[in-house]
Amino acid sequence: MKEAIAKAGALIEAMAYIRKFLGRIVVVKLGGSILDDIALQKELLADVAFMSTVGIRPIIVHGGGKAITRAMNDAGLEATWVQGRRYTDERTLTIAEHTLVHKVNTPICQMLEEMGCETMALHSLSSCVMFAEPLRLDGPDGRKLDLGKVGKVTSVNAQLLKKLCDAGTIPVIASVAKDKTGGKLNVNADTAAGKVAAEVKAEKLVVVSDTHGIRMDINDPDSWISSLNEKQIKEMIEAGIITDAMFPKVEACMTALEAGVEKAHIIDGRIPHSLLLEIYTDKGIGTQIIKN
Repeated sequence: MKEAIAKAGALIEAMAYIRKFLGRIVVVKLGGSILDDIALQKELLADVAFMSTVGIRPIIVHGGGKAITRAMNDAGLEATWVQGRRYTDERTLTIAEHTLVHKVNTPICQMLEEMGCETMALHSLSSCVMFAEPLRLDGPDGRKLDLGKVGKVTSVNAQLLKKLCDAGTIPVIASVAKDKTGGKLNVNADTAAGKVAAEVKAEKLVVVSDTHGIRMDINDPDSWISSLNEKQIKEMIEAGIITDAMFPKVEACMTALEAGVEKAHIIDGRIPHSLLLEIYTDKGIGTQIIKN
């Protein structure tokens, strides 16, 4: 009886959030080892299906870095890294594109459709909604460093995405973009998700990965922070607390907030129903980032 009462209480708590987000767009970025664990992936996509069922309009943006690395190893290619980013030549891009589309995007769409959702696969081998320019990094000597076929998203076909959402279809976007000449560029999925959320004026951006929310000390789980504002984030970046893999996730959140997205979240997708807990409960389970 107590368990049943607790479930009823959770539904009542969720009701206010369901009403608030009815018809609103929520961009969900999927990445990390979550994409390697089919059971975990199904649990997360069940949360996305629930969101769609109760009237939220989810958009999924996904990466696939670990799967790409495995595919490159299978092809006998060794990755070259430039300031923590994978250098991408034509052959690497072909492998990345094939992996992102056929090994990640297609299964996500299939799982959601098995749950009763309508999806639209959006990638460089079908309808591409992201457009980019080549990304160049600042080198130590002041010169720009070439990353090959790596891009920075400059614009998004927000009109198409909004129309799909209005029709109850879940867009599933792979992190390969087109450039102005029709060529293809591999893009960082976190950064891409931030740009998508910004362009469609989403209600929320939720970055789901195998990383915890933000901690003051990365090695201390008890130092997890539930909520931060832009000013605090900038201070933590300057202090060297937010670095490495966490930085592009935080950067994506800041991009979304600067464009008018109300809140951005970084959550650990390995926790059961973390996506629903973050959106539909008062406390949440990851780190939310809000404007000042």
